[in-house]
Amino acid sequence: MAGSQNRLNGRCVVIANPNAGIVSESLVGEVADRCCRLSFVVEVVWAREPGEAQRAARAAVAESDGASLTVIVSVGGDGTAWEVATGMTLAADLSASVALLVVPAGTGNSNFRSHWGESDWRFALDMALGSPGKHLRALDLANIVEEDRLVVLGAGAGLTAQVLQDAGEVPLTGAARLQEGLLRAAVGFTPYPGRVTVDGEVVHEGRTVFANVGGGRHRAWQYDVLPHSVLDDGLLDYCVVGAGTEPRALPELLRTGRHVLRPDTVYGRGRQVVIERLDGAALCFEHDGELLPAGRSRYTLDVLPGRLSVLCAPARHLKAAVVTGDAS
Repeated sequence: MAGSQNRLNGRCVVIANPNAGIVSESLVGEVADRCCRLSFVVEVVWAREPGEAQRAARAAVAESDGASLTVIVSVGGDGTAWEVATGMTLAADLSASVALLVVPAGTGNSNFRSHWGESDWRFALDMALGSPGKHLRALDLANIVEEDRLVVLGAGAGLTAQVLQDAGEVPLTGAARLQEGLLRAAVGFTPYPGRVTVDGEVVHEGRTVFANVGGGRHRAWQYDVLPHSVLDDGLLDYCVVGAGTEPRALPELLRTGRHVLRPDTVYGRGRQVVIERLDGAALCFEHDGELLPAGRSRYTLDVLPGRLSVLCAPARHLKAAVVTGDAS
């Protein structure tokens, strides 16, 4: 498809994952049509197998001319957005002339909420492509050192990772599946002996319910896990909840971000975060909504400041006024 020949704004490569939650031909067609109406030349790529979205994104960067804007539109869930972002960052010539735009069509869609709050995706797409210069931001990512693996949204150990394991047994779809997974995980969860070290300083050691790290504020769309997080401040937010908080109480606390007010919660920012389990057992660990295979008891995350160009408009820089009472 081609946009208006009178005023071409650039190129949109729509990468759609048909295996994601609500992805359909009609949805992808609507996305493509809107891009066309905003005077972008559009190409649609269907990523049906693992790794295809990553390869398509890498190819789109390689094919960009550097003079006009290339927007890579990820249509799927957080896993699809991770694949697309990984492909973009692996491309040697990634520049500000190539940007990611996320359309939510998966289970959690937390990347989209981090970028656009609770806006409808149609509004977000029209805003982003209508005035891309106003919405282009260089977002921070992280790297899991032991795996040499990119983190886009965030990573977590303990209860917030156990959710994904338990959700796999839930006969529901979408956000409801993750919600039920958290409820199940919270009921049976046993805190583990853990330690979290930030920039060389131990900030927590003892029984641990969860440790979460990243730039994205929400998980599973509705849970405000890192309520103070700013996507482009050059730092990783971390939140560690100790065993003084009953796991069963966390689902409701996480909805509002009020878990950070608990006396056994440690919250802050840093450039390197090390999460460990101290009894030698494997740490239940996830990133971007995907469980890593069991095996390691330690993970190190380093910030990658300003690594990814994204079209977004996170409300109030994602400040958590509801938690702090600070409306600034």
